[in-house]
This record gives sequence, structure tokens and C-alpha cells, in this order.
Amino acid sequence: MRFLDKTVLTEKIVEALSSVLPVTGIVLLLLVTIAPVSAAMLLSFLIGAVLLIVGMGLFNLGAESAMTPMGEYVGSKMTTSRKLWLIIFVSFFVGLMITVSEPDLQVLATQLPDIPNMVLILTVGVGVGLFLVISMLRVLFRIRLKYLLLFFYMVVFALIAFVPEGFRAVSFDSGGVTTGPMTVPFIMALGVGVASITASGGDGDDNFGMVALCSVGPILAVMILGLIYNVEGQAAPSYPSITVDSSRDIFGLFFEEIPHYMLEMLIALGPIVVFYLVFRWLTGGRGQDGFGKTMVGVGYTYVGLVLFLTGVNVGFMPLGNHLGASLGSSELRWVIVPLGMIIGYFIVSAEPAVHVLTKQVEDVTAGTIPGKVLKNALSIGVAVSVGIAMFRVLTGVSILWIILPGYVIALALTFFVPDIFTSIAFDSGGVASGPMTATFLLPFAMGASAAVGGSAGDAFGVIALVAMTPLIAIQILGLVYRIRSAKQKATEEIFAEEEILGEVPLMTDEESEDVIEL
Repeated sequence: MRFLDKTVLTEKIVEALSSVLPVTGIVLLLLVTIAPVSAAMLLSFLIGAVLLIVGMGLFNLGAESAMTPMGEYVGSKMTTSRKLWLIIFVSFFVGLMITVSEPDLQVLATQLPDIPNMVLILTVGVGVGLFLVISMLRVLFRIRLKYLLLFFYMVVFALIAFVPEGFRAVSFDSGGVTTGPMTVPFIMALGVGVASITASGGDGDDNFGMVALCSVGPILAVMILGLIYNVEGQAAPSYPSITVDSSRDIFGLFFEEIPHYMLEMLIALGPIVVFYLVFRWLTGGRGQDGFGKTMVGVGYTYVGLVLFLTGVNVGFMPLGNHLGASLGSSELRWVIVPLGMIIGYFIVSAEPAVHVLTKQVEDVTAGTIPGKVLKNALSIGVAVSVGIAMFRVLTGVSILWIILPGYVIALALTFFVPDIFTSIAFDSGGVASGPMTATFLLPFAMGASAAVGGSAGDAFGVIALVAMTPLIAIQILGLVYRIRSAKQKATEEIFAEEEILGEVPLMTDEESEDVIEL
């Protein structure tokens, strides 16, 4: 079978290498020039980069052969049943289950000491579950995504006036961290499965938008919790420092953490697999082909995520914090703005879920929206967001001065671009803000904020900004696409009219060439 072919695995690892190598090279350049580190930390970073590359390759292969088919199967089967109660129950249960198992949500919970961890996790899970139900009903009843987004973000910004200042950034951060490497592949595939049953030759926009709405639920949920618990701020998380005596001790750091992430991923992936197996058995799919391929794909996903999370948490997180602190304490502290933009441009390619999104967009649109173009637009958007986040770290400007106009622009653009670009754009916001952002960019911002004498609240918000700017960047891409399509259509109509008129020419050869050039 092709998914077991070593060539396929090699292709995925080479693809991961091309994604991770640029940001690794930039960081190494900084380490040997303006932000030197100990040999132990450098070696730890290099080991982490290797684990990240191999882990991403395995994850991409597993998501393609397991997570996507599983999500599409569940989505198509529950939609075929035509039972509204079943669709609502399964959607809510899936949203709650995969959110509670999301590793990034555990990180967020530890950063809010005033709220019990399980209370926060369950509340956010309920928020995602409810909004996944809304997403499913949107597809079934063919409600346009932009109207729902406009309504719910108006609710968000009406509520934010009552949320404590120090808690606003974390509320928006939560919308990004809960749509991570476990949540995104399954939810996106679920949308494709539902749309394959309900769509009737549409332009494919019903395939997307579920991640977009599921990102709103956590924002509202965490805001409400902030009001209930009267949270005034958040504690700055502590990042481990690597102080070991030998290379053997450095490898020991990774081996010590691997069992932790093995258990964490078992807790995360196990409920999804069990739910899929039970659902498959109840819907009569137990005798269908492809079951073995799916289970092997689950194994690839599991091993890939274990290696990936071990690499980024042990190798990248301490270095990101040290790098931010070194640059923030230097005389050239403003250099973190352009450097942050460069790192942001390349780091989005290292997010596992970005590869899932770009591949699905190419598949659904039959290559009309190339994955490379989409990835470039995402990279530009994230670069801008990280630059703004670093500017905020240096100046302490309120996140509302950035978030409010940003979302106003993003929501206004929904009325001028094709619906499919709106759906992809708002999905991409949740996809771009994954574990690389939480374990490298956030520690980087934390280190810089501490060095310049800022608060933890000045660093929180980087995930929120990374989740916001792609909404604008992808929709601008859609606006360009619409303008070019209109010009092409006008040209085709001119030539069609000339063909109808037969021998009566509408223009000279020279004029015709001018139209072609246009």
C-alpha cells in the first residue's frame, strides 16, 4: 500500500525539512551573532529541530491516511442519517472531546492560576462543542458564514468592555490554542464529509468555516470565566533553563519527557479513535475496506505528535525565551520587531495543521487555489502579526487598539470577496496559531517583555494576533482573485460577442492584442 511506502514517508520528511530549515537557520544565525547561548542549549535546540522534522513528517502522513478519512466518514454518515438530534449530539460530543484532549489547552490552563484547570478546560470544551453544532447547522441550512461571524464577533466585542484589562489578551489567545494539531484535521475533515452529502455543486465554501466558528467559542467562554472569577491578570509562566554537564545529560532531558508526551497524546488521541470505532460499528462500516490503513495512520499520527511536541517543548521553548530576553535587554531592542517578522514568516510553515489546510484547499478547489499561494499569504499575515506583537511588547499598547480595527477590517472584507475565501481565511486564523506559536513565539515574547520591564499581559496576545492577521491576508488574496476573474470574464465576453457577429470584426488585430494583454 502506498501509505506504507518508504518513498511516501521520505517525501513527507523532506517536506517537513523544507518547512523547518529556514526558521532553524535564522535562529542559529542569531545564536552565533547577537544572542550567544551555552553549548548545552544549542545542542538541545538542534536535537529538538531533528525531532520536530521527523515528527512533522510522520504527523502529515498520519493525518492524510487516518485523521482525514475518519473525520470525513463521521461527517458523511451522520449527515446521511438526516436525524437532527443525532447530528447535534455527535457534533457537541466530538467538539467537547477533542478540545479537552488538545495539548495546547493544557498549557493555557496552567497560565491562569485564579481559575481551576478543569473548570477552564471543560468550559472551553463546551464552547467549542456548541459552536461545532452551530457550524454543522450552518452547512445543513446553507447559512452564509459571514453573517454568523459578524453576529458572534459583535457579541465578543460587546462583552469585552466588561472583561478585566489584563484578561482580554488571554481570551483571544484561547481561540487560537484550542484549534491545534488534534482539533484541526478532524474538524476540517468532518466539514468535508458533511459538505459532500449536502452540497449540490456549490463552489466548495461549505467545506470550510468550521474551525473559524469553533475559534469563537473559546473566546466567549474564557471571557465569561474572567467575569465570574473576577480575574485581573495572569501570572507569567516559568520556562525551564537547560543547565547540564554533558551531552548524555542533554539526551536524557528528551528521554525523560518522551513518556510524558506519550501519555498526553494517548489521552488526546485515544478518545477520538474509540469514538470512531464505536461510531463505525454502529453505522455498519465495520466491514469496509481501508480500516487497516486508517489504524496504521493513527500510529503515524501518534508517534509524530509525540516527537513533535517533545522537540518543540524541550528544545525550542527554553531557547525562545532566552532569545527574546537577550534581544530585549540589548541596546538594539527595537530589532526584535523586524526579527520577529522574519521568524513569523517562516515559522508558520512549521505548523502541522497548516499542511493539512493547504492540502485540503487544493483538493476541494481542484487546484484553483494553489497551496503554495495560500501558504505565502499565511506567512505574510503571520509576519505582520508577530511584528505588531513585538511592537506591543516594547510599548505596552493595549491589545484593543489592534484587535478591534483588525477584526473590523476582516469582517468588512467578507462582503467583497468570494465566500470560499472568507471560509478559508477564518479557518486559517485558528490553523496558523498552533504549537509552534505557543512554544516558541509566546516564550520569545515573554522573554522580551521581562527584559524591557513589561508585564506578562504585554506578551500575551501574540497568539491572538497570529490568529487575526491571516483573516485579512487571505481575504485580500480573495479580493485579488475576484478582480482578476472579473477582468478575464470581461475579455471572454468580448471575444464571444465577436464570434457571434461572424465576419463583422469588432476591432482590429492590434486592438485585439491590446485586450489580450489586458
